[in-house]
Amino acid sequence: MKYQLLTLLFLTSLFTFGQKSTITGVIKDNSKQPIPGVNILIKNTEYGTQTNENGEFKIENINSGNYVLSISYLGFKTKEIKIATIKGETKSLGTIVLFEGNEILGEVIIESNRKNKFSRKQSAYVAKMPLKDIENSQVYNTVTNQLIVSQSVNTLDDALKNVTGVSKLWSSTGRSNDGAAFFSSRGFSVQPQLVNGVAGITNSFINTSNIERLEVIKGPSGTLFGSAVTSYGGLINIVTKKPYNGTGGNISASYGSFGFNRVNADINVTDKSEKLSFRLNTGYQNEDSFQDAGLKKSLFIAPALSYKVNNNLTFNLSYEANSTEQTNGVSLFLNRSAPLYFTDIASLNYDTNLSFTDNSVTIESPTQNYRAEAAWKISDNWSSQTIIAGSTAKSTGFYTYLWDAADWTDPSNPVGTPYFALYAQDLDTKTKAFNAQQNFVGDFKVGELRNKLLVGVDYFSKNIVDKSSNWGYLHTITLDGNLPFGEPEVNEDNLNTALSNSGNLNSDVDQNIFGAYVSDVINILPELSVMASVRYDRFQYEGDKNTSDDDETEYTKSTFSPKFGIVYQPVLDKVSIFTNYQNGFSYINPQYITDYSTGTAVTTLQSFDVEEANQFEFGVKTNMFNNKLETTLSYYNINVQNKYLFYSQTQDAKVNSQGFELDLNTNPINGLNIHTGFSYNDSEVKESPSATYLEGLRYQEAGPDVTYNFWADYKFNQGIVKNLGIGAGFNGASEYDTMVGYKFATGSFYLPAYTIFNAAIYYETDKFRASIKANNFTDKEYYTGWSTVTPEQPRSFLATLTYKF
Repeated sequence: MKYQLLTLLFLTSLFTFGQKSTITGVIKDNSKQPIPGVNILIKNTEYGTQTNENGEFKIENINSGNYVLSISYLGFKTKEIKIATIKGETKSLGTIVLFEGNEILGEVIIESNRKNKFSRKQSAYVAKMPLKDIENSQVYNTVTNQLIVSQSVNTLDDALKNVTGVSKLWSSTGRSNDGAAFFSSRGFSVQPQLVNGVAGITNSFINTSNIERLEVIKGPSGTLFGSAVTSYGGLINIVTKKPYNGTGGNISASYGSFGFNRVNADINVTDKSEKLSFRLNTGYQNEDSFQDAGLKKSLFIAPALSYKVNNNLTFNLSYEANSTEQTNGVSLFLNRSAPLYFTDIASLNYDTNLSFTDNSVTIESPTQNYRAEAAWKISDNWSSQTIIAGSTAKSTGFYTYLWDAADWTDPSNPVGTPYFALYAQDLDTKTKAFNAQQNFVGDFKVGELRNKLLVGVDYFSKNIVDKSSNWGYLHTITLDGNLPFGEPEVNEDNLNTALSNSGNLNSDVDQNIFGAYVSDVINILPELSVMASVRYDRFQYEGDKNTSDDDETEYTKSTFSPKFGIVYQPVLDKVSIFTNYQNGFSYINPQYITDYSTGTAVTTLQSFDVEEANQFEFGVKTNMFNNKLETTLSYYNINVQNKYLFYSQTQDAKVNSQGFELDLNTNPINGLNIHTGFSYNDSEVKESPSATYLEGLRYQEAGPDVTYNFWADYKFNQGIVKNLGIGAGFNGASEYDTMVGYKFATGSFYLPAYTIFNAAIYYETDKFRASIKANNFTDKEYYTGWSTVTPEQPRSFLATLTYKF
């Protein structure tokens, strides 16, 4: 009996000695509210987890020893806690408070625990302060990197198809200054001109492998962002990948239809002290056109460095260089001043297999963006963010376009055969931009009222030098490829000859903008908050030398821009009802205008008032079932005063744009993620005394009135099909009149409605991902345009292999 008791005690001691420890705790914010989805990692180990809907976490099976617990969540300051564990111990850390702060490092996501992969509705960029989407009175839509990977997206244009209410008007031309693609949002054109919250040039090509997410901020946003990078419909912010603590990365290769091939590498390393992290994203992408000629070649490199001096001070540096050579994608420019002989695609007799170009006719567009940031935690209540950023872009080569020569006829051809004249320009342009920004963010109480206060100033300058040739004519062509007048074909030699005596432009323009802004979000109750913001903006324009008289213009304007919002959460952190008033503005450069009564140019410059837009909006946001259902439903009404109309060169129009949008991200069952959106927009020129023929028409840059998108991704997590995934979805738009802004003179030309279906299958583990994607698998013929007609890509296939380490 004695020996049996000793044996039992010995085995019990061995079992106890072999037990491992457990760590538990609760994560809350400064207002003592639990934070779900927080990442908790034990540094230099494989252990980690996320908090549940109550902010609770548990990490089990930990060996005894000394560790550092890293606690991070987007929009909050990362906290590190030193802990010591003893075998068999359950160590409770109690309540841990995270303080909100600016986004500094890319968040290290535990993918296996992140359920709603297409949702990321928290950002330090949208409000220039850490603010959850559900407590933000402004609407914004996000395209996550996980959605980009799920769809095997390789272009910014395709990524933006996932944004509710956004439709493409015009593809990127590669030209300096205004060469980025145009999209319509809430009835107004917008370009992607914001990178990591500050101005960035994106005029040729953005490699999606360096995109962490896209944030499309809706409505007039002049109060916080000024006028240089926004439109009345909103703005597009490209958030790039940032260094993180750890070593890892991936290498991917893609091959597909129409000569598509791409290779990318994404590598992150951290030194032993864990103070210095470096990330490099680089690669190339080449593709041919789906037509008989056309190409695009791009090479990019994007290094980023983060140095953590201490827990209160971090320096971040990033740089992106991109070199693109491309031919013009074909766009048919419809005549804006003469009656159209055709009203739809069928009447064009258009062979969309023809590009009407040659591979020797290319544009080279090197671009560079840099950004330096100092993020300083002054105290638990105050933080500082200092940003210096800049961009350069050049464009050289030939830009061509096809113009509808509506009044030309040829007796040898059938009556009504559309003729198009090809015009060309030899580009030599350069754009430089510089942005300096200082923000202070406070989180403090005045009495019982919690304040989140932003105080900031920024300076933005832009220089545009254009020494391109004047426009020259090459030939006239029909849309089935005939040259009715026997003129030379398009190629580099013939264009050089056609432009040899055209002369050159001599334009040198400077824009300088100084802005100062204040924004305060006050929590009257935990469920009720109000926001009030105002901006002072001073704009100065210099240059614009006229080659005939060498005059130099100067122009200075100032304006104030207010913004207000109210958010009420009937179910705290799960349901919010919001309303906002937002303001936007636009400076119109002085111009030499034409006297249409005589047909001659006015010899003096005319200046214009500042345009102004005001939006009223209300809606509902939800974030329910432990982040599994996230929705935004809103109605907006935007009124623009003093609208400048370039057709009449007058400024007396009033434009109204109203509509509603629904955006949804959900994870209804384990492994299934769904992203979908629907929008309706009604845009109208309400008044135009100097051009009454526009009154009652849809505003010309509004695009289609209905757009929609859907994507579902399901990954099997057990059985013989474990790690296999499938994705499928669609996107589309209603029929719309691409000539609506000119129909008083030309008549209408309708681009047909379309729905495009896409599907993918993949196999993914912790070490690799292999996928095959079919785009437009029903081979739908469809078009986009903005007083233009642009055929889009037919059915194509893409295979991608990614190795992760």
